[in-house]
Amino acid sequence: MTLLDTADPSAAAAAVVDAVLADLDGTHRGVVVDSPPGAGKSTLVVRATGHLAAAGERLMIVAQTNEQVDDLVERIAGEHPDLPLGRLSAAGYLAPDRVRRPSVRVAQKADDLADRAVVIATAAKWATLSEGSWPWAIVDEAYQMRSDMLLRIAGRFERALFVGDPGQLDPFSTVEMERWAGLAWDPTRSAVSVLLAHNPELPVHRLPVSWRLPASAAPVVSRAFYPFTGFRSGTGPGDRRLEFGEPGTGSAHDRALDEAARSGWALYELPARHTPRTDAAAVAATAALAARLLARGATARSEAGARPVGADRIAVGAAHRDQVTAIRAALGPLGSQITVDTANRLQGREYDVTVVLHPLSGRRDATAFHLESGRLCVLASRHRHACLVVARAGIAELLDAHPSADPVRLGEPVKFPDGWEANQSVLAHLAEHRVAADA
Repeated sequence: MTLLDTADPSAAAAAVVDAVLADLDGTHRGVVVDSPPGAGKSTLVVRATGHLAAAGERLMIVAQTNEQVDDLVERIAGEHPDLPLGRLSAAGYLAPDRVRRPSVRVAQKADDLADRAVVIATAAKWATLSEGSWPWAIVDEAYQMRSDMLLRIAGRFERALFVGDPGQLDPFSTVEMERWAGLAWDPTRSAVSVLLAHNPELPVHRLPVSWRLPASAAPVVSRAFYPFTGFRSGTGPGDRRLEFGEPGTGSAHDRALDEAARSGWALYELPARHTPRTDAAAVAATAALAARLLARGATARSEAGARPVGADRIAVGAAHRDQVTAIRAALGPLGSQITVDTANRLQGREYDVTVVLHPLSGRRDATAFHLESGRLCVLASRHRHACLVVARAGIAELLDAHPSADPVRLGEPVKFPDGWEANQSVLAHLAEHRVAADA
């Protein structure tokens, strides 16, 4: 029996966490933890921090953005109020209220935090240090870190725990990558992939349960983006429900919302057509679905109780910033209340309901950017209750006309699944929940 077959998801997740903590007490120089969306990465980081600190270890924590650093400071200070924390920042940083805790000191220099048991900062800030070392490091969202950044900070610690999601977007790079393709030390690959290429003996653990994704979504996302590791939902069918205070009018928008409430998914399909990137009809439909969801007074019922789905619990996702701008404008006053952003910026965040403009909608071609599996994975895995996808018909035919043709280079690991396969898998499921736009 595997952990995925264990009847109790809490027991399955706890068994992996216990194994991770046991490895931290061992002799390994590094430990890797792979996590699907919403599996409790931050919870594990907080628990590992307390575990190491209780053993008398000083440690540095590395995150990729200031928002992630502040989130971790808030979580760790809340769980371990007596643990002295240091928040290493750049000049001009203004600590938000959630970071201003009695146990937290904010400073621009590591020397000013020498007495802190735990120091937290972004990878970019850690890379500016010219001296100082810690016995332990915890690297959060490690798959978002490029390997060249890991090389810049590796001299600061002796042992490390790397936690991240291998199915999400690859590290961002603004330079051409072909010159390094196939090299074991390729600086544009993720820190974890290069680390394991040079240290294959390091233990790798996989969290088996997503506490975010409902039972309707976990199998879809697992099959499409995690075909060889897999995971399950922490909830069962019927444990979460989306209910509307106002009945539908029979419009296509309301039928799509009702389908999403019933099944967890809906595909709002516009007629096939090649369009500009800011397709006016697709933008209008995406905005209208989000606005109508709010107008109908949705309530999310789950294991956490019942709560209204306000604007802060709805997200709209798109592939490009100009699409985000257009959707925000189409929402009018709601554009400043509902989260509207790109997949890159939605990564790591969680909402009750999401509305997604499909990256391949209306396109004539399928570029590597639009086919990147991590982009669709992020967009399709932010929700606790339902995800609505807006797209023009013809994406399946577009994929058939543009099969994966990326060159295979010697020494370069093949990424699974590729974007073509992941898109086909998600589309096959969405086809069962299709609602045609009104003529």
